[in-house]
Amino acid sequence: MEINDLTPAELRVWQAFPKGEAVDFRDAPDQRSVRAAVLRALLLDGPVVSGEVAALKVAGARVTGVLDLRYATVESVVRLSHCHFEDVPDLSGAQLKYLNLSGSRLPGLASARIRVDGGLRLTDCRFTGPVRLGGAQIAGALYLEGAEITAPEGTADPVLQLHQVTVGEDLCASRLRTRGEIRLGGATVSGSLRLEDADLRHTGDFVLNAEALEVGANVLGRRLSAQGRIDMRGARIPGRLDLLSSRLSNPGGTAMRASSCVIGEVWLRRGPQIEGMLNLRRSQIEHLNLEPEMLPDQVRILDLTYTSLTPHVPPEQRLPMLERDEGRFDPHGYEQLTASYRRTGDDHAARLVQLAKQRRHRTTLPWYGRLWGRVQDATVGYGFRPMRALGWLLSLLAVGSVTFALDAPAALKADEAPDFNPVFYTLDLLLPVISFGQESAFAPTGGQQWLSYVLVLAGWILATTVIAGVTRTVSRQ
Repeated sequence: MEINDLTPAELRVWQAFPKGEAVDFRDAPDQRSVRAAVLRALLLDGPVVSGEVAALKVAGARVTGVLDLRYATVESVVRLSHCHFEDVPDLSGAQLKYLNLSGSRLPGLASARIRVDGGLRLTDCRFTGPVRLGGAQIAGALYLEGAEITAPEGTADPVLQLHQVTVGEDLCASRLRTRGEIRLGGATVSGSLRLEDADLRHTGDFVLNAEALEVGANVLGRRLSAQGRIDMRGARIPGRLDLLSSRLSNPGGTAMRASSCVIGEVWLRRGPQIEGMLNLRRSQIEHLNLEPEMLPDQVRILDLTYTSLTPHVPPEQRLPMLERDEGRFDPHGYEQLTASYRRTGDDHAARLVQLAKQRRHRTTLPWYGRLWGRVQDATVGYGFRPMRALGWLLSLLAVGSVTFALDAPAALKADEAPDFNPVFYTLDLLLPVISFGQESAFAPTGGQQWLSYVLVLAGWILATTVIAGVTRTVSRQ
């Protein structure tokens, strides 16, 4: 390109490039148009000065035409901040040292498979079309703080395409504002993914599609507002998934799917109730910091595994979580909750969870199983309430003792029978194993005979249910 063909604004940029000097057009809004072809010529074959580091540093320019750097290798730093692009820059397959478009206004960005040796900064940018970064390799950090990405009505493609991207440091997207889908499937972020105070909206559809996401540290989303479906199936997050004070909403669908994930910690607290389904099936979580008030009406936790659960609340507040998984009985969920209470030393809460498990299991049995279950529940609480068995035993002992004391049964052999004792006679009927020699020596008749049948039957039921409860306790230990 001949220097005589340049406009005054382009000449300023051309002369500043060899020494890496900055050119700011914000103080001269009437003379700020720069052709994209001029920028391309500088980046690919611009003038150099010995002993100086060339760099393109322009602020406030209006870039006309398409900045076409497809598959180009750019050795210079590129900083086009607070610029206005009339057309979508095409950087697909390009290799750059560093790219900074902070504060710029663009109709979109085509940068699939771009390679950046340093960082890529899109802070506070405003995009009115899709940003395509699929397959990008960024050695440094990717900055999207305060960026706004929208697309015209009817656009089917995701507004932010980051699938299969590789980021060597953090992916910083705090205060990001999108209106459409973010595609992050298969991405690898060596540092943390930061989404604090982000506002993501795509009602009724995917708002964040991050299947098989791999993060080296944390996913930080405090005060995140997401309207649409978040899908993180198969994600690997060794640190924490922090969603404190977040608002997740997708009424009638799945608000968040984090199934088959491996996560160090999940924090879901202080926010409003999730609108839509929460799916954590088959995930492995070391620490689950889950506030019951945030749980939606539909929860999927089949085969969810966690080591610890906070905050420590009564089991009555946790049990509804286990009953919202499509109404199905999942013994694994009850065992997980029981184990979490036992780790904190709350054996009483653990027993209540086990009792709830037996009651829930009873609903899946045929009529005779349900009947026997109700008997066990009423008598000894499936063995988890042994004092109830003692109460029944003492009550029956009192009834039998008083009845037989008022009218002693006749002896079978008067000359061989021991002295009648109504208390030990009743105990002989109630205790199926122990014998005090009273039951075999006396023969009740009439109503007393029927009472003796009831006492014998009640004794066997109490003994069977207590033994069953003890057996369950021993087997768990």
